[in-house]
Amino acid sequence: MGTGVAALLLPLLGAQAASAAPAPQAITATAAQPAAYTDDLDGWIKESLAVMAEHSIPGSYEGIHRNIMRESSGNPLAVNNWDSNAAAGTPSKGLLQIIDPTFLAYHVPGTSTDSFDPVANIAAACNYAADRYGSIDNVNGAY
Repeated sequence: MGTGVAALLLPLLGAQAASAAPAPQAITATAAQPAAYTDDLDGWIKESLAVMAEHSIPGSYEGIHRNIMRESSGNPLAVNNWDSNAAAGTPSKGLLQIIDPTFLAYHVPGTSTDSFDPVANIAAACNYAADRYGSIDNVNGAY
């Protein structure tokens, strides 16, 4: 081939190479959807674990569940009206049977200030247990 033919082929080869490149893809940003939790014991524990993770409060699903079942059998409205706390006028309340002064002292920001709120109750009780015992996982009896 002469130089004239090569000069004619080069633009065509360059055009083929350029057209072989994939078209840029459109980038679509999707907003992160907030986690949806069920309004039951399973959902309350999972939501509490997410809140606890944000605040570096240790605890596991199993440890929380075990203590809830012992303390309230899963009833978020449980109130203990017979122990020494109740006799002193501050009955234990909620899923993890926490008294109001302890709930207020260990309340986790971003949760409800209602000690009967399941997530707030779990988070505060786990915060207390972490301070006192290292984790709710280390609690195997009344605390």
